[in-house]
Order: sequence, then structure tokens, then C-alpha cells
Amino acid sequence: MSSFDARRKKLRTLVRQAEADALLVTNFTNVTYLTGFTGDDSYLLATLDDEKLVTDPRYTTQLEEECPGLALEIRPPGVTMLKAVTKVVKRAKIERLGIEGSSATVSLQQSLAKALPNVKIVVTENLVERLRIVKDKDEVDATRVACQQARRAFDVVRASLTPSMTELDVAAELEYQARRFGAKSLSFPAIVAVGPRAALPHARPTSRRLSEGDFALIDWGVNSGLYMSDLTRIIVTGKISPKLRKIYGVVLKAQLAAIDAIRPGMTGEQVDRVARRIITRSGLGKLFGHGLGHGTGLEIHEAPRLAVGQKTKLRPGMIVTVEPGVYVPGWGGVRIEDDVLVTRTGSEVLSDVPKQLEDCALAS
Repeated sequence: MSSFDARRKKLRTLVRQAEADALLVTNFTNVTYLTGFTGDDSYLLATLDDEKLVTDPRYTTQLEEECPGLALEIRPPGVTMLKAVTKVVKRAKIERLGIEGSSATVSLQQSLAKALPNVKIVVTENLVERLRIVKDKDEVDATRVACQQARRAFDVVRASLTPSMTELDVAAELEYQARRFGAKSLSFPAIVAVGPRAALPHARPTSRRLSEGDFALIDWGVNSGLYMSDLTRIIVTGKISPKLRKIYGVVLKAQLAAIDAIRPGMTGEQVDRVARRIITRSGLGKLFGHGLGHGTGLEIHEAPRLAVGQKTKLRPGMIVTVEPGVYVPGWGGVRIEDDVLVTRTGSEVLSDVPKQLEDCALAS
């Protein structure tokens, strides 16, 4: 049984529990998760016995390559998605049709109800996402690749940095090198922030040069094809000041303690608290203004979250970022981020970019 077959089998159990006869998957990322199809404009009807992808002629060849054996409903030009879905649902004799509450629009729900007056529309919440939260072996392996590609791209860029390079130059070079090492793209537009701009957690790269500060924050990740990595490091381009040494030491201590605390049964809130307590006790708590981390996968931000109020218990196979940060307006910020796999006995750090402060200094 392929991983996609296994995922669809698990989904059928959830659809049955939702008291529906089928689920119309309209979230394209969820369609990819369940089938391996990387296109869009296609819906998957997953019944309790089988599934059918409603798509159009543009993807026929692609589907033969990516999803051999998957049943298809090819809607010809001029036939709307609604009409094609209606046809498939009627043919399958569905009485209770589940739809994705977080993806299907109100308009689609109303249109389906009108086109299928004898079918009960059942709004479901996060059925596929509940499966995606725990990664299978193929997903973990793909994330490992994404972490390796991120490391290789960063190593090359780090070795080629010059004082005259701008934040935009560094971001562009990260993208280029990631693709050279086989990545589809970066996971998101890279954050490169020099000096005081590092106090902006989501700073956008500008023409500011590396020489205009003593350090820079770089947050990047790689899309290995489907799965993504997410890392953050500090690059020291000047002298290591006592202030940087102190703040960096606190953030690194918080990150290492949080990683050490990760294990099955811990909640996202509990792991966040481990890091937050260390930063707070150092007197910097008010400068840590975001959650400790988030899940990664087909999307760069997925469940679970490591943050205040998050009661979800960690389970083996979950992948989360651990990224405490301290941001001082007018001075800069420090964030250290790695991707961590929850294992049966604890955790495994999937990213391996060095992060001791001395490792971050270009002159070292």
C-alpha cells in the first residue's frame, strides 16, 4: 500500500465518524496530500469505498505521471466544476456529502445544496489536517531533504558574503543556491535583516548593506519539492558585543531547553513555557512577543503550534520549529530556529546548521 493509499484509508474512517458518505476535498494542498497531484483547480471526492479526482484536460498527462491508477473525472471545456462535481456525486449515490469548512466557500456550499437538493451537506472541520499533523516516513524523509538543501545553500552563501552585499543580495543568493542543490524554491521569501532591522521578526530585505551593522538575522527555508524546512541563524559580520553575547546566550539556552523538553505527551503550551520562562527570568520576557514554534509540512505553517494556550499533545511524527527570539527596538534581534521531529522517546533535530555564537562569526 502506498503512502497515499494509507492516507485515504485513514480519511475514510474520519469521514465515517463525521456521519458523511463522502468528503469533497477542495483545499488543493489537501488534494496533494491525499493523491500526490501537484496541480490545482481540481477537487477530490473521497467516498467510503474509493475516490475520484475531478479535474480538466490540462492535467491529464501530469496526472498519469503523478497519480497512476487514480480514477478521474475530466471535465471538458465549458463544463463548470460545480456541474462536474454534481455529476460525480449523483453517480456515486451520495446521501450525505461532507465539505471542508475551512476551504469551501459559502457560495460553493449554497450552490451544492441547490444543485443537489436530495443530498445533505455536512460541514466538516480539518479532517485532512488532522491526518497531516503527524508525518509518515515519506514526509519525514522529504523534510530531511529540505533541511539538507537549506544547510547546503546557507553554507555556500555564508562563505561568499562580502560587506558590500545588501539584504536583497543575500536573499537572492539563498534562492539561487537552494535551486542549485535541487530545491523547488525557498519555502517563503527569505528574511535578511541587518543590525537594528533584525528587531523586526518578519523584516523584508532592503538595500541595506551587511557593512551597516555588526550582525544580521537570516530566516530561510527550502521547499524540497513538496515539503518544507524553516531555519533562522545570526551572522556576525563585526565584533561580538557584550550585549549580543548576553542576548544570544539567553536565546540559545531557551531553544536548547525547549528542544530537550519535546517528547510525546507534552503540549505546545508546555514546551513554549520552558523557553519563555528562561527568557523571562533573564529580564527579556517582554521582548519575546511570538509563539515558540509551528508545524511544517506541505505548508510552511501547519499544526501543531508551540505557543501559549495550545493544548494539543505532541505525538511521534509531528515536526515543529523551535524558534525563540528577543527583539530590541533600535538595536536588533536574535532568533535561533531549527526543525524538530517528535520521536517515540523524545525528539530529533532535523536541521544541523551550527549555532554556537562563535560559529556565527564570519571572522571565526
